Amino acid sequence: MKIRLFLLITLVNNLFFYAQSNDFALAENYFRNNEFEKATQIYKELVNKSPFNTTYLKRLISCYQETDQFKAATDLLNTKLKQKPNFTFLNVIIGYNYERQQQTDLAEKFYTKAIKSISKKSGYGGTIANLFKGYNKLDLAIEAYTKASETNKNLRYEFQIAQIHGEKGDFALMFDQYINFLDHNENYLNTIKNFTAKYITNDSENENNILFKKTLLRKSASNPKNIWNDLLSWLFIIQKDYGKALIQNKALYQRDNDKLIKIYDLGEIAFQNKDYETAKKCFDFTIEKSNYAEDKFSAILMNLKIAVATKAENIETKFQDVFKEFGINKNTFSIQIAYADYLTFDKNNPEEAKKVLEKAITFSENKYQKANVKLKLADVLVYQNTFNKALIYFSQVQSRFKNHELGQEARFKVAQTSYFKGDFKWAKAQLKVLKGSASQLIANDAADLFLIISDNQPKDSLPSGLASYAKADLLAYQNKNDEAIIILDTVVSEFKGQPIEDEALFKKAELFTKKKKYDEAILTYAKILEIDEKGILADDVYYNIAELYNNELNNPEKAKEYYQKIIFDYPSSIYLVDARKKFRKLRGDTI
Repeated sequence: MKIRLFLLITLVNNLFFYAQSNDFALAENYFRNNEFEKATQIYKELVNKSPFNTTYLKRLISCYQETDQFKAATDLLNTKLKQKPNFTFLNVIIGYNYERQQQTDLAEKFYTKAIKSISKKSGYGGTIANLFKGYNKLDLAIEAYTKASETNKNLRYEFQIAQIHGEKGDFALMFDQYINFLDHNENYLNTIKNFTAKYITNDSENENNILFKKTLLRKSASNPKNIWNDLLSWLFIIQKDYGKALIQNKALYQRDNDKLIKIYDLGEIAFQNKDYETAKKCFDFTIEKSNYAEDKFSAILMNLKIAVATKAENIETKFQDVFKEFGINKNTFSIQIAYADYLTFDKNNPEEAKKVLEKAITFSENKYQKANVKLKLADVLVYQNTFNKALIYFSQVQSRFKNHELGQEARFKVAQTSYFKGDFKWAKAQLKVLKGSASQLIANDAADLFLIISDNQPKDSLPSGLASYAKADLLAYQNKNDEAIIILDTVVSEFKGQPIEDEALFKKAELFTKKKKYDEAILTYAKILEIDEKGILADDVYYNIAELYNNELNNPEKAKEYYQKIIFDYPSSIYLVDARKKFRKLRGDTI
């Protein structure tokens, strides 16, 4: 009997709340559509059923105000306050009701009464502050939050105060409050990073970046903690100041040896952004300090990749020294794959590379490692123009790892190989899927290749030069740069005035740079500007020329000229921040 009665009561309550929620949804719909009279009738019923539901009450008051029924609003609020004197937050609503009637003095009186009440009822501090914020009374909201925190030390509202300062544009105060909040709530580190990221950029000279850095440095000096070094490192990584980030990560490591992984991760980021000097420092530090063989081998591998990327001396010796010291076994599995890559693309010895890979696959311990060997073996086959066999390997990995990054990489390789073969339709179909890849690098590469094919695909059976360009691209992939340049010259001469012309010139300039023929590269880039100074590749051209003058030809004046061109003529360029930073550094500014 008791169970049946309980179930009956539960059913009645559920029906009651369901009916209320439906009524509220209908009232909200009327309210949003400015049908305030209709909304008023429903909100009245809701307030009668739930007299102290503040959501219903606030909405009913708003309806009264929108229909100029200010006296009805005042009477209702005064009645509620008499019934519940402890509900001091109602003073804010009363004050705003007077403000809507332009009775400012009365409004201020009730606002003050609400804030003073926090001294006795600190628990209502947050409610009062939220009401002020809802009415866009931001200074009063800050005052209410502050009063509540002062009255009750267990209440901390720095996060809410910070957000309000952000809304007001007081970014220095906003950063102060975020950092103060984090000082007592370190578990919110990622939350603070997410909110702070809205206000800073990758430009170290951005005013907000400077404010945030100063806030962190002050806090770090007065109250040293790992979390400040973590945030400084995060800021410097955003700004691509990897050397400064390394300093912060080393400070973290000195206090906590488990933070060594952050130095390795920083090394990978620096490597991806071609700051090889900082990357090597990170990996050297990892090799020196790590107690784990896996971490040491990963760092050794990255140092070998740096040696290949920078064309260091005695690269072959460096690989062989590793194999002599640690052997050819499962520990050096990834290094064996990197060695095969080096043999193929830098030493033009694909047959030896295949032997290395055939041996490496015997040391693979899982399906992912086997897939990596297959991908690299397929790369070698593409290098040898054995496209169909390469496609078999790529397709096997793609089908087995559909929702994994390995599968996406394999799909891109299928598209790229199809493009090299001249099968542009199939390549485009694969690339179209990959443009939404979870891997940003794969997505970007896919988008670039998709545009090249789309912009230059033959129309009405008329040749467009794309087939020849793809052959040149394949030769460049194979490091046969002189042969690639010859074909690109043919494309430029035979398809003058067509979209493929500037693409061919740009690729040719890149190859001249790769061959360290920097003057020829600059002359080739200049031809693109002669075709169209405002074309889609113009800012890329100006930036690349500036980089050649700055990094290779030791001509800072010419470099400044080209960096400045981007600063003044291409304000939406992806190179703007970098160009500005490098221009100011060349000018002698303190960065």
